[in-house]
Formats: sequence, C-alpha cells, structure tokens
Amino acid sequence: MTEEMSDSEALALASSGDQAAFGVLYDKYSGRIYNYTFYRTGSQQDAEDLTARVFFRAMRHITNYTDRGLPFSAWLYRLAHNLVANWPRDRSRRQEVVLDESYQSDQSEEHPESFLERSESEGALMRLIRNLPEDRQQLLILKFVEHMSNAEIGEIMDRTEGAIKSLYHRTLLALRDE
Repeated sequence: MTEEMSDSEALALASSGDQAAFGVLYDKYSGRIYNYTFYRTGSQQDAEDLTARVFFRAMRHITNYTDRGLPFSAWLYRLAHNLVANWPRDRSRRQEVVLDESYQSDQSEEHPESFLERSESEGALMRLIRNLPEDRQQLLILKFVEHMSNAEIGEIMDRTEGAIKSLYHRTLLALRDE
C-alpha cells in the first residue's frame, strides 16, 4: 500500500474495510484536523482527543460516505466542526487541571519581557477570535492556519466563494474594531 494513492482510491478501499487504505487517509489529513481543533479549542490535549474522535467517527462511518463532488477533507472538517461545537458541553462534564503553558513552551533565548508581551498579545488575539461566532472562527483557521483558498473554504463551509470573501471582510473589520 503506497501513500501515493489518490483520495478516491483510498476511499474506495477504506469503505470496503481496508484499514491500510484508511491509514493513508489518516496520515494525509490528521495533521490538518489536529491544527483545526487546536486553534478552535486552544488545548493540545483537547485537540488530540477531538482529532482521534474525528477519525474514529470517520472510520466507523466511511461505508456511508457519499461523494458529492466535494473533497474528502470537507467531510472531515465538518465532522471536526460538529465535535468542536459540542466540545464546551462535553468539556464541562470533566474536571481539568491546566498547567502553566510558559513551562511547556520553548522560550529559547528570547528576553523575558519580550516573551511576556508577545504571549499577552497572542492570548488577547486568541480570546477575541474565540469570542467570534463559530463560522468566523472556522474561516480564520482555514485561511490562516491551513492556508486554504476562498474556494476551498467555501467547499468546506458549504458557501459560495463570494460569501466567503464577504464573511472574511466582515470578520476582519470586527476584529479591528475590538
């Protein structure tokens, strides 16, 4: 089994129960789904958990997957979006201990004041983004983390490219105003 297999070939084999073919799809998309869930939750642990859930759900329902002319990744992003949407409710059911992230990050040779200022600015921006409606958060993650085009984002979000451009413009204006 080679990783040079196309999505459609891997999907056909995976839907017939070929676990190696599903592994090809997992290898290709797991990093992207992890990034998406990480930027939506802000937690490495939750992102890992949600990514595992996305692929577990995908593996369980791969036989029901129907090609509607959209890329396979659009289906995975929709699964991730739905799981992230339920994440606050699921998370409230669990007790969580958060470690100070400054101990976990690689500060290298950066001056402590510079590191603190940058960390505070990044934290403030992430809080602003997390307060945006879900569709705007999703747009920003797909645009700036996944570096997708407006057309690709439109496929995933089930909107026209023009609607994505408009949403992007309104989102940036809202962030600027905040």
